[in-house]
Amino acid sequence: MPPLPVPRPLPLPRLSRRLLLASGTALAGASLLTGCSDDSGAAKERRAKAEATAAQKLSRKAAGDSSGLMARYDATLAAHPGLDATLRPLRAQVTRHHAAFDAAGRGATESPSPGASSSAPERAAGASAAAASPRPTVASDEKTALRDLATAERKLADHRARVLVDAPEELARLLASVAAAGAAHAYVLGAAAK
Repeated sequence: MPPLPVPRPLPLPRLSRRLLLASGTALAGASLLTGCSDDSGAAKERRAKAEATAAQKLSRKAAGDSSGLMARYDATLAAHPGLDATLRPLRAQVTRHHAAFDAAGRGATESPSPGASSSAPERAAGASAAAASPRPTVASDEKTALRDLATAERKLADHRARVLVDAPEELARLLASVAAAGAAHAYVLGAAAK
């Protein structure tokens, strides 16, 4: 058997200076881009702080909205004491929503437990809501007052459903839950107004 021929190496193409310079520039640019997109610990920390600040602002706004809604409930209860059995449980839930948003706005990780006594928080939240703005006007007719309250609940629920898209995960869940409760409140109030 004859020996196998040894392959000759293929000649390498000659690289021009322009090609070498362009390749070097491209590699340098790629390394700069990679360096820019590489997240350092400081950049991640700044981004996390910015997100936390935005979440706190959104939480505080939601707490303020709940305060306004509590004031509407209080004004309606004052104008129509006969609606106490219908409105008191709904107002108690709005108070819990306010407390949860308030805690989230302060950066707390835990929300109040659903079984916790709500009489003291209700009084404190009611006092802060009353001090924050003048008492809302209430229709003299009970059914109209209920429809107005249902409309306020529905509008706030719709607003919360819109803003939860941009909220951080935990706050988005809270907004979704409270928006669903608000929609249920609007339904109950609308049914009571019939």
